[in-house]
Amino acid sequence: MAVAIKPRSPGTPAKPGADARFESLVLDFLSYLEFERGLSRNTLNAYRTDLLQYGEYLSAHNRDALEASAADVADFLAELATGEGRPACSAATIHRKAACLRSFYKHLRRDELIGDDPTAALSAPRRSKKLPHVLNYSEVQKLLAAPKGSEPTALRDRALLEVMYACGLRASETIGLELGDVDLREGVLRARGKGSKERLVPLGRQAIAAINGYLRGGRSKLVGDRHEAKLFVNFRGGPLTRQGLYKIVQRHARDAGLAGKMSPHTLRHSFATHLLAGGCDLRAVQEMLGHADISTTQMYTHLSGDRLKEVYFSAHPRASD
Repeated sequence: MAVAIKPRSPGTPAKPGADARFESLVLDFLSYLEFERGLSRNTLNAYRTDLLQYGEYLSAHNRDALEASAADVADFLAELATGEGRPACSAATIHRKAACLRSFYKHLRRDELIGDDPTAALSAPRRSKKLPHVLNYSEVQKLLAAPKGSEPTALRDRALLEVMYACGLRASETIGLELGDVDLREGVLRARGKGSKERLVPLGRQAIAAINGYLRGGRSKLVGDRHEAKLFVNFRGGPLTRQGLYKIVQRHARDAGLAGKMSPHTLRHSFATHLLAGGCDLRAVQEMLGHADISTTQMYTHLSGDRLKEVYFSAHPRASD
């Protein structure tokens, strides 16, 4: 998958951000991220958008990316924060764009195209630590019980939800599962995470039973005579898409009375929080989630702590004395 920037036609006047050398630098950087870092299409597209916006700013101010100063970068981010004739960006968006520029200039420095990194002392707005929403165990039970009946799609949805909660999978990992990734005898599942990194995650009894039911009475009817490697398929028997997965989760969330509280990632957050609240080792949760850095997993210790306080204050007779 190559991320391309559409070149200008010969003779077309240069527009802000359309500097040919800058485009070449961006393309080289994106190629590095794709082929050496293995970043996803969505991430590459986000980096491309952020860098082209930065290129437009430089062009409008007659600045060159290789000669930009720390003040140039800071002024660009400040303009995003104030709006300057357009809606102002949130702190989270500016933080993301600052991270993109840091990575871009680090790449240029590594290739010895610049001497000093203008982002070295960059201070971006601090993001507020917004903790993700999680379901309590009762809400999870309602959601998992929402797919009713023995129709092929109901069996698929039951297996889908059980697997996402049992293994804490990302949406992309769920729809990317293949038949060979699930070992029901050993009770494990192979997930392919970011950067094509693989990990094994245990399957619980309920998830194994749901997958068995889906394979025996649902998937074959959906797929028919066609060959399909993906575990979860749509009603036509083809691979399930991210949009299809989202709609399935949302539909059953509404049926369970959880409308507005659910996305596919909510089950991943709930999985991690419930494991930690139950005493699971943080390193083990990190491995199961596929986090490269344990600091990412530590976010869930705050969530489980809040949950423990909720249980304590609702149950302990002296909690409110």
